[in-house]
Amino acid sequence: MKQNTLAELNAERAARRAVIVVTDVVSGDQRLIKAADIAADPLHDDLDRHLRMGKSGMIESDSKKLFLNVYAPTARLVIIGAVHISQALAPLAQSLDYDVFVVDPRTAFASPERFPDVPLFADWPDVALPPLNVDRYTAFVALTHDPKIDDPALLHALERDCFYIGALGSRKTHAKRLDRLKAQGASDNSLARIHAPIGLNIGAVSPSEIAVAIMAEITARLRLPADAPLKTKSAA
Repeated sequence: MKQNTLAELNAERAARRAVIVVTDVVSGDQRLIKAADIAADPLHDDLDRHLRMGKSGMIESDSKKLFLNVYAPTARLVIIGAVHISQALAPLAQSLDYDVFVVDPRTAFASPERFPDVPLFADWPDVALPPLNVDRYTAFVALTHDPKIDDPALLHALERDCFYIGALGSRKTHAKRLDRLKAQGASDNSLARIHAPIGLNIGAVSPSEIAVAIMAEITARLRLPADAPLKTKSAA
């Protein structure tokens, strides 16, 4: 790899921006494609598919064999609310190689005993979230049912363009939430990005089952094309 390509690759990775290095396996020619440039690239379908799956691999284009080397940031999950669902969701996400963080100002809930091996932030969202560098490769879920905690956290997530944003609550609860967030300046297009009721409809009842439904929806949004419809929502 040429020095300038390597330098550009390292810069993008340090900034948690995905890149793909395309190598002609016969000639050895290489080019680096940033995630923001994929849509305009002649190989956009192959590039998009490999990036969504997070897997490198060989393709053929115009009789050329090309190796796509994918460099995607480690996905993160930020959980607002150290509740029972979160106790099941955090280890489940970790088993899927997410970096997981739990935020809850209520110290009785956000305790190491309840969340072993999970980074805890017992602060209000306006204090806890900025240092976490929430970004495009972050899934974000609000689970407290407390507007004082969930609402500012959701506004932060919307500003940071998370690939998934979900919130616990019924349709009626979510409608009231949307009114509050809109009153604070959030646009209709932005609010439409919130998945609520949260999770896929698998008939989940227990906290552990709801955690599975949430993680399934996060996975679908990460791996499927952006315009792919998800199955019926849950009522969680």
